[in-house]
Amino acid sequence: LPKNRNPVNWVLTRIYRPIMWVALRIKTIIILMAVAMVLLTLYPLKRLGTEFMPPLNEGDLLYMPTTLPGISITKARQLLQQTDKIIRRFPEVHHVFGKIGRAETATDPAPLSMIETTIMLKPETEWRPGMTVKKLVEEMDQALQIPGLTNAWTMPIKTRIDMLSTGIKTPVGIKIAGSDLATLEKLGKEIETALRPVPGTLSVFSERAVGGNYLDFEINRKEAARYGLTTGDVQDIIQSAIGGMNITTTVEGLERYPVNLRYSRELREDIAHLKRVLIPTPRGEMIPMAQVAKIKIRKGPPVIKSENARLNAWVYIDLKNIDVGTYVEKARQVIENKISLPPGYNLIWSGQYEYLERAKARLKLVIPMTLFIIFLLLYLNFQNITESLIILLFIPFSLIGGIWYVFYLQYNLSVAVVVGFIALAGLSAEIGVLVLNYIDREFQNSLKEGRLDTLADIREIVLRGTTERIRPMIMAMSATFAGLLPIMWGMGTGSEVMKRIAAPMVGGMVSATVLTLVVVPAVYTFVLEHRFKKAKTYNPKPATILLENKGSLHEPRKEADLL
Repeated sequence: LPKNRNPVNWVLTRIYRPIMWVALRIKTIIILMAVAMVLLTLYPLKRLGTEFMPPLNEGDLLYMPTTLPGISITKARQLLQQTDKIIRRFPEVHHVFGKIGRAETATDPAPLSMIETTIMLKPETEWRPGMTVKKLVEEMDQALQIPGLTNAWTMPIKTRIDMLSTGIKTPVGIKIAGSDLATLEKLGKEIETALRPVPGTLSVFSERAVGGNYLDFEINRKEAARYGLTTGDVQDIIQSAIGGMNITTTVEGLERYPVNLRYSRELREDIAHLKRVLIPTPRGEMIPMAQVAKIKIRKGPPVIKSENARLNAWVYIDLKNIDVGTYVEKARQVIENKISLPPGYNLIWSGQYEYLERAKARLKLVIPMTLFIIFLLLYLNFQNITESLIILLFIPFSLIGGIWYVFYLQYNLSVAVVVGFIALAGLSAEIGVLVLNYIDREFQNSLKEGRLDTLADIREIVLRGTTERIRPMIMAMSATFAGLLPIMWGMGTGSEVMKRIAAPMVGGMVSATVLTLVVVPAVYTFVLEHRFKKAKTYNPKPATILLENKGSLHEPRKEADLL
């Protein structure tokens, strides 16, 4: 159908033409209203939280509580079984597998004080009505309030990546660097106490740098020599009777198992029994351990951590209902006010916050480069700086809807959201180019026909250039909008990231549509009127000069110095 008989085009023109007619007569008010909308958008922008990436629902959970060092293997096993039974009672849980301690491999440096429980969940269709992952974690956390156990909830894959890159298993961590382990432990305890009441703290735990319990045997060499014993003889008894010694290997088909020999538990469960461990002498006598050695329990480091050749003590902080950026700002202020660091000691904020800081540093380069590339492409298209600047300055106006929509959805400002805003900037520039091209085309046609004599003619040209081509502009915007909506309805794995990329574009397309069709023509009308007045100053018939100059305001004659 011809455009004058197309019902869609007819409806759009009847709605848009009166609006545009009024806007061209109150251009200043329209522009001031647009500026006011930008200033008003600062309200939600300042209230957006910051995070590196949104939490990704992997379909399973990882429960990683921490106990104080020095826990016995018996108590650790009992605690693991207890937590597994409590978690298994939830109807959303399919099965639970817990681990404590570490395997005999350098790739798993987990201490005995760290529990790792993988929680496999049932499909969400089998969950209780209204139950979400967030609510489920909250209920489990309330059910697992065990004294001496500091809870931490995360995802299996995410945790492995975090621990490989930063070593911190929680969203936020603090690495205290210094030269003395005892001082590091003292500072860690002070930070733990200071951060516990900070809003948003779900749990906070400081590693005890010297909290391990060690059983020291101080061998009296003189007493051992009296019985004809060497230090090695006594140490062999300590190793075989108390620590255990592999004496042989049993072969069961293709499987091999070491046979370890040591005293039974009731003969080595306390210091009194250890003092009565018998040592054979060369003369055939059996003397107790207490005769040749003193047994003491001493505190020492369960593990020694270092970074950049400096000793470290780490503080793990799990968060609740707060973003990483906001929490770190509050916590940093609390630490500055309450904690005094000795000379030579410093704090390093790690975890996801470390990723966030790296992302900010890179975005400071990426965003200006993106805007420069957009400006360069605009200049290559228009061959004119003025039109290019109009489109570039219009980009902040198009972000209004995206910022409000992200604020409405209660999303934090993350890398995914910033990528969405960068994509929105490109879409806004594309729409602005369409509007200016249509106005320029109508302007050139009017120049060739000699219908440009007054400022009213310029307003009429802008009105025709926008209203007669409203349908292709709406089609370009609606096609993009319709393509993004299904992403906002998605609920599968990975939808959390995709929604945050699409949200700025969905909200931004609404504001970009309104502002492109109203504000950009109003601003461009000012530019055309200014050029027309300037041309008229040099010649009573500016249209004649413009026609002689290939009929375009972008290429005025140098003699008239129109630009």
